[in-house]
Amino acid sequence: MTERVVVTGIGAVTPVGRGPCAFWAALLEGRLGYGPVRSFDTERHPAHVGAEVHDFDGRSAVRRLDPALLGRASLFAIDAAVQAVTDAGLELDEHDRQHSGVVMGTTSGEPREVERYNDDLRAGRGAHAGRALATRYPCHVLAGHVASELEFEGPVSVVPNACAAGNFAIAHAADLLRRGRARVMLAGGADAFSRITYTGFARLGAIAPERCQPFDRGRKGMIPGEGAAVLVLESFSRARRRGARIYAEVVGAGFACDAHHMTAAHPEGAGAARAMELALAQSGLSADAVDYVSAHGTGTPTNDRLETIAVRRVFGARSRQVPISSVKSMIGHTMGAASAIEAAVCALAIHEGVVPGTMNLNERDPDCDLDCIPNAARDLRVRRAMSNAYAFGGNNASLILASCEA
Repeated sequence: MTERVVVTGIGAVTPVGRGPCAFWAALLEGRLGYGPVRSFDTERHPAHVGAEVHDFDGRSAVRRLDPALLGRASLFAIDAAVQAVTDAGLELDEHDRQHSGVVMGTTSGEPREVERYNDDLRAGRGAHAGRALATRYPCHVLAGHVASELEFEGPVSVVPNACAAGNFAIAHAADLLRRGRARVMLAGGADAFSRITYTGFARLGAIAPERCQPFDRGRKGMIPGEGAAVLVLESFSRARRRGARIYAEVVGAGFACDAHHMTAAHPEGAGAARAMELALAQSGLSADAVDYVSAHGTGTPTNDRLETIAVRRVFGARSRQVPISSVKSMIGHTMGAASAIEAAVCALAIHEGVVPGTMNLNERDPDCDLDCIPNAARDLRVRRAMSNAYAFGGNNASLILASCEA
């Protein structure tokens, strides 16, 4: 690994704002991006709240492809990618594009397309698996659509590692750059709101009835959401040569599987702690060097307690001093986009010197005795930030970003 990898562009489509500036301002204001579900009837469900992206017309970002052949998650991904390229000020010639790639993370790909197909079958509309379903549904099309729209001809892949997929995607893209296998990479995650996902979490009893309250004594669950985030990654030397603004450097990543249960985390937070330790080891840092942790922080009773246990194991006596917050308290759980969005949060925190708070934290759970930055943003010099992401199947991924001046 010879090349340093930096973030030079950010794109975001979220329930609280589209674009890095609008998204960041909303987080610092503590704006909540969820309410009654509009996409479908939730009458048969015990919960009715979701974090949806309203008034979104992703077709405006599409220039080369046929929007009619793109699902909602692909439109999110393309929109975020175009934003990120613009934010980075990238101007690529044909040769550059041959060495520029895309890695996208996702949980479900385009489940709405299966829902639409099933609805047509049930209504007797003679549905058949034609071109539209074939081009919209498979999860691998997310990265392919982004690459086709932007004419990126380098490495292209999708990481379907559920709610940790964004961190996996960013780390894989960074590895390709370090090994000289690409010049520029777009990396992130995207998922669209769907009945399939919502029903699954509802049947698990995991959806909060009104709001997401990570680390709060009275927390009742997560809020399903949707969105996308894409980062432009390139080598530090390339970014300096072209005079690019650098948000942060990707310095380490760690992955560990609990190998414990299909949906439940290890009862001692073993995999989560191991992922953090491996990320620190790759970055050559001690836990004392981390200034901020972007928590997975779903707001479910089990997740927040086990994440706290894992943080204690890694940070030891300092665990109560390191600032930690969950933006899921505002944007809900955006599935495969979640850790990509949270990596963007870390990059922005490093660049801007302020971190978002954990909203709806009225009474901290004694089992979650961390500095959870309650209910308001905090000015903080962040030299190094850690982003945690945990997924079904026990997939744990931690990413560390740092200031290039750290």
